[in-house]
Amino acid sequence: MIELAPSILSADFAHLAEQVRAAEAGGATVIHVDIMDGHFVPNLTIGPPVVKSLRKATDLPLDCHLMIENADDYIPAFAEAGANWISVHYEACRLLNRTLHHVKDHGCLAGVVINPATPADFLTEVLDIVDYVLVMSVNPGFGAQKFIPSTLHKMRQLTDMRAARGLSFRIEVDGGVALDTVTDVVRAGAEILVAGNAVFGSGDPTRNAQHLLKAATEAALQKV
Repeated sequence: MIELAPSILSADFAHLAEQVRAAEAGGATVIHVDIMDGHFVPNLTIGPPVVKSLRKATDLPLDCHLMIENADDYIPAFAEAGANWISVHYEACRLLNRTLHHVKDHGCLAGVVINPATPADFLTEVLDIVDYVLVMSVNPGFGAQKFIPSTLHKMRQLTDMRAARGLSFRIEVDGGVALDTVTDVVRAGAEILVAGNAVFGSGDPTRNAQHLLKAATEAALQKV
């Protein structure tokens, strides 16, 4: 099943609730929330208070992507604020296994994220723990970046690893997902599509979401 997860990083924060509802009307089934600390990535975004407010605006799952150091210290606060999914970076976690279990212990789905330069093979020991793997197809930190085509092979590799081991984690992609790239990422195996600029950048978020989801669904049918 293909799911669209609009990233609020590209939304108008002065009208965040309305923008999220507009994306939902276009078929979005998850809301992606980028959490950046200005240390692990060169940008500073939001914390648990915004997640708590956003929780009041939508019933959709909130997918909190922690691009931060010391994630263990903040997982309880994001879970309490209303996060449903929490993903952490392979590159930022010293004890990744423990951090992922920490997420699950707080009642959230646990995801692991890899940057463009991190091989999928590095995740071998945690694939049986995670609910989803997020492949970054841009270097994290800012929205509206250009898709990195070399990341497609990692989606294919993760699909093969999942099948070979009989696992059930899902594959998510984040970065440069738009009408000109969505077919390739779906054919490579991505099932959860994070899109910020393509949904909220310009025009009507409802229509943008509909068009992106239509293209993704068609690509999934062609793959079958």
